[in-house]
Amino acid sequence: MSASPSSSSSAAQAAREALAARLAHLMRDAGLTGRALSARCGWHPAKTSRILTAKATPSDADLRAWTAACGAGDQAEDLIATARAVDSLYMEWRRLHRAGMRRAQEDALTRTAASLTCRVYTSNVIPGFFQTAPYATALLRSIAGFQGTPDDVAEAVAARLARARYLYEGRHRFVVLLEEWVLRSRIGTEEDMAGQLAHLLNMMLLPSVSLGIIPLGTPRAVWPLEAFYLYDDHRAVIETLTASITVRQPRELADYARAHAGLATMALYGEPARTRIRAAIDSLG
Repeated sequence: MSASPSSSSSAAQAAREALAARLAHLMRDAGLTGRALSARCGWHPAKTSRILTAKATPSDADLRAWTAACGAGDQAEDLIATARAVDSLYMEWRRLHRAGMRRAQEDALTRTAASLTCRVYTSNVIPGFFQTAPYATALLRSIAGFQGTPDDVAEAVAARLARARYLYEGRHRFVVLLEEWVLRSRIGTEEDMAGQLAHLLNMMLLPSVSLGIIPLGTPRAVWPLEAFYLYDDHRAVIETLTASITVRQPRELADYARAHAGLATMALYGEPARTRIRAAIDSLG
């Protein structure tokens, strides 16, 4: 029903191959061989080969040199925009977090600000815009340690918590589905987790929020999936262990919307959902 991480990364590779095919057509239309194009661009023929076989994504400068060599400089900006879109489809967390996590959190803030409706399904942790500072700190510190990336947890937490403003401002709406085991998976201390779950109860009172809890043991209309965020009907962001995957293809977006709708049929809302959250708090002792 939804695209798997492997199919989404394959989609990114297919997009790279489509870009390579466009560059190959430009080269042939100009009557150039790979070696001749390489000479005009001033680089080794092996680089041209890697680009044409989609083993390397050309830089902005590469694309300007390529189009100039082919007498097609007017196509450079369009190809640059295409290459940048391809490069953003599948982003490894280690690459996104190479200078720390703050920038990635700011990008999520921008996506949230630009969307009126954010439909979310998480099977692992509380969504970022619902997180308390202690919960977010414990979670991001564990991620930085696992990935071996720079520890800018304090700055990243501040950027993550800034998303919560949109729960209160404007016409934003958040339609969130959580697997019940997320409530039972302790992040941080017992006190941190109890505070997070109490905060979740408060978030349910907001008019901008619809929160559903998918109970343990419920018959599955849709199998458990990787966490995903669907921003309006324009973009889905899927979070895997190693990468953030962006989906923009209408057919795939429709699949994620259909998956969210199917998961929603299994969820509890209102007082039954609050009962599950209170039970999770009580289980902490």
